[in-house]
Amino acid sequence: MLDLKVTIIQSPLHWENTSANLAMFEEKIWKIEGATDVIVLPEMFTTGFSMDPTRLAEQMNLQTTRWMKQMATQTGALVLGSFIVRENERYFNRLMWMEPGGKYLTYDKRHLFRMADEHNHYTAGDTRLIGVWKGWNICPLVCYDLRFPVWSRNSWDIKKERMAYDLLIYVANWPEVRIAAWDLLLPARAIENLSYVVGVNRIGADGHGIIHNGHSAALGPKGDSLFAAGDAEAVTTVTLNAQTLEDYRGRFPAYQDADDFQVM
Repeated sequence: MLDLKVTIIQSPLHWENTSANLAMFEEKIWKIEGATDVIVLPEMFTTGFSMDPTRLAEQMNLQTTRWMKQMATQTGALVLGSFIVRENERYFNRLMWMEPGGKYLTYDKRHLFRMADEHNHYTAGDTRLIGVWKGWNICPLVCYDLRFPVWSRNSWDIKKERMAYDLLIYVANWPEVRIAAWDLLLPARAIENLSYVVGVNRIGADGHGIIHNGHSAALGPKGDSLFAAGDAEAVTTVTLNAQTLEDYRGRFPAYQDADDFQVM
């Protein structure tokens, strides 16, 4: 692995307005200084955290998919973010992994936030995604997934002789009222999984007046802070050092003592 440059885009969102959000994020992407390898957008970055999928959902390969393909191809970076998708008359909070040239992978949010009635509007995913980009194994998850460590659990891949993933990414619409949990759980996930962790949250009020105050962050495998965005808009690129990760895993191979179980 070589070092990986990850760009965090922390931004307010236009409520339930896909065209306005795509135009806004396109401007922000073109303001990224220098080359980057990964661009991370918030959860439901085209609409905000809406429970109106019948009106807002897109089919795959339409507006947002094509926009992400364009952004990835023009920047040469992997682009990540979730949006509302309709498939076979079901709705998903779907994270898209879009590579330059149009190859993509998807992850449907596993843990739906019942306190906002998300579980009654969307279908939960049942498969975790670990993709490979620039030699890094990357596991992207969505918001409420952060509270469930078993789902994000890293493990040793015997066949490949390496950890299942090197970077854990959370995209979110995490509200200010519960931001203390976000601030605590991101480093916890890094520590327990011996992995880099990046969390990208939005800022500003949504259409229900719920305030979001960002706190997007990048953390090292010891839970150490590499970047903390605070509550302001931010477009920041953080370099993740591959050798630092390998050295730490070599000195502190806690994964060798992990409990042996599988999520069914």
